[in-house]
Amino acid sequence: MTQTSDFRFKKQHVKTARGRTAASARWIQRHINDRFVLMAKQQKYRSRAAFKLLGIEDKFHVLRGSQVVVDLGAAPGSWLQVVRKVAPQARVIGIDLQEIIPLDEVQLIVGDFCDQANQQLLQQAFQGKVSVVLSDMAASASGDRQVDHMRIMHLVRTALDFARLNLRPNGNFVAKILRGGEEAELLQEIRKSFKKVQVYKPEASYNDSAEAFIVAQGFKGVPT
Repeated sequence: MTQTSDFRFKKQHVKTARGRTAASARWIQRHINDRFVLMAKQQKYRSRAAFKLLGIEDKFHVLRGSQVVVDLGAAPGSWLQVVRKVAPQARVIGIDLQEIIPLDEVQLIVGDFCDQANQQLLQQAFQGKVSVVLSDMAASASGDRQVDHMRIMHLVRTALDFARLNLRPNGNFVAKILRGGEEAELLQEIRKSFKKVQVYKPEASYNDSAEAFIVAQGFKGVPT
């Protein structure tokens, strides 16, 4: 279970540097004073994103008892670390455009998940059906929220197609979205294939962020 309430730290301040924008200074200030950043360092997770998946797991139990877990957009590897902790019995495969520092008992693929050839590599790696498909994929920020929303919706739909092809019955699908107007239609589509679908914003997601996670449980097959 994620433990957050008793963590204490001393607030740090960022000095203004020549050439640093006010926005970047604010980001650094928030980052160094972020309790999830500090907790990630303390608990040896590679990023604060670990606590997003831990929060999802605490509420929905999507990982426990899993046999095969695929993590899409896995860099730097904090979600992979969580999977190894929560489901140590699972076979774990991660893919990302960026190289990931190796982790024990985790198979890694470097490449673009949207490339069909790389999806075939994933299928060869797990050789059967998957218990859970996780997607923390996101395109590089464009500066335009609606553009970013549409890009991540495309990634989620691609991940959903993969999940529908490869999940075993009653499998689970978790995917990051950015709210922006298209998610309602996407949720209707996902509900055709899963018994229970919810949108959840973990405590570790920033309050001012449009980020949320679709948690789809109980795969019931491809809609006809």
